Amino acid sequence: MKISKIAAATLLSLSTLAASAEGYQINTLSARQNGMGHTGTAMKLGAESMIFNPAGLGFLDKTLEFQGSVTGIFAHATAKVNGVEYKTANDPSTPMAFNLGMSVYDNFKVGVSFYTPYGSGINWGDNWPGAVLNQRVALKAFTFQPTLAWRIIPGLSVGAGAMVTFGNVNLDKGLVSETSMNTVLGAMGNDYRFSDTPASINLQGKAAVTVGVNAGVMWDIDPRWTVGVSFRSKMNLKVKCGDASVRFANEMARQILESQLGILDKANFKASMPAAAVLNAGVAYKPIDKLVLAFDAQWTGWSAYKSLDIEFLSETLTPYNQYIAKNYSNSWTFHLGAQYDLTNRFQLRAGMMVDTTPVSKTHYNPETPGMTKIEPSVGFSFSPVKYFSIDASLLYVAGLGVDGASCTYSDLLLKRDMTFTADYKVHAWNPSIGFRVSF
Repeated sequence: MKISKIAAATLLSLSTLAASAEGYQINTLSARQNGMGHTGTAMKLGAESMIFNPAGLGFLDKTLEFQGSVTGIFAHATAKVNGVEYKTANDPSTPMAFNLGMSVYDNFKVGVSFYTPYGSGINWGDNWPGAVLNQRVALKAFTFQPTLAWRIIPGLSVGAGAMVTFGNVNLDKGLVSETSMNTVLGAMGNDYRFSDTPASINLQGKAAVTVGVNAGVMWDIDPRWTVGVSFRSKMNLKVKCGDASVRFANEMARQILESQLGILDKANFKASMPAAAVLNAGVAYKPIDKLVLAFDAQWTGWSAYKSLDIEFLSETLTPYNQYIAKNYSNSWTFHLGAQYDLTNRFQLRAGMMVDTTPVSKTHYNPETPGMTKIEPSVGFSFSPVKYFSIDASLLYVAGLGVDGASCTYSDLLLKRDMTFTADYKVHAWNPSIGFRVSF
């Protein structure tokens, strides 16, 4: 087994750092707005407008408002391979958002937000047919956003915030499959057979701090109609010095493979993952005083993700640096929501999202079985006392499923390209709880 083949496998495993981005873009950053299909581009949401559209902060009618939300993502995926169904065993993910807004003047507001724009995980286990592509992955990204908003005239506001973002990734994948290993052992006349993935690699890294801009404008056309536009700039989450480590299924695997794989153990790498630009346009309409209807169209610029550049930090491995083409497509997410004030202290909400995928059918990797998703939601808010309210919602994610999805990888031992094909299904329950304190 040649070192170049091993290095190539490591590079392919690193490519999942970026491929997972589509599956981890979070649209559950508000317990209140989750109940309305996560609309908010044209809604005056107080402090949490800093996430949806910073211009909305300009309409804050409180001296101070503090809001927080936590969502539990209970996601499940299945992959059917040669008629056998394999299921994930994912731990719950908990994206969160906290927003503090303040009035400096009647028409000038400031605030700060802390939220998780990317983050989730998937766990297929160590030993399944797609282990050489992914065993498990955990990705977390955090954004700290100071924001300013100015209401130029009573019905028109602009706002902008600096997105200071950092994160980390932890990924496991197989380097050698048991099928390939057993084929090679059989050709050598060795009777030993592996039932588990013989060798796997773990890749960990912290993304350095990067800065982007979240800016928007909001305009009251009249007392019934409001429109808004917001834009989040592209950022590159760069792992400047990640750590790789190799593990073996048993002592037999170590004896056979360690001489070839040892060069990767404790190696360092650098790579980057794009956080694509996002453009939102929304409209809110009040047919009656107690009812608000909202619609948002969200465009995500995944076409900017042309390739993944990966470089080893060791000079002895620099010949194996790669620049892997990805060629994602731009995608759209559509949000529709309604809120009805049942009483002065109790609001009901319902909504729907349609989230389209930027991944083609021939680039499906099991670390993010990205597919178009339908996401209905319901929610409510209750104010037990004047200055405090509780928000709760439930959003369900129903993947439309995809059959015959495939991706190509290089088999180290058989020294040829292989295609992994599976039928994927995904669904998730996302309950959210939040609070709001304002004076």
